[in-house]
Amino acid sequence: MSWDDEQVRFKVVINHEEQYSIWPAYKTRVPDGWREAGMEGNKAECLAYIEQHWTDMRPLSLRKAMDGEAATASS
Repeated sequence: MSWDDEQVRFKVVINHEEQYSIWPAYKTRVPDGWREAGMEGNKAECLAYIEQHWTDMRPLSLRKAMDGEAATASS
């Protein structure tokens, strides 16, 4: 089974750092550290969803650290 086949279904998954990926829908269990984001479709649909929702590629921990530094610098 090729992952580029239009009939293969995927789920969008997200981890604790708010990083997105796709996971084959036929695999009932997502990898440890990931949870389903609520989107399922073919590869192109899932990648379009990720492109729309993952607008900041930085991991959540880095965003928080940088926001903290910015707040400290402006005080």
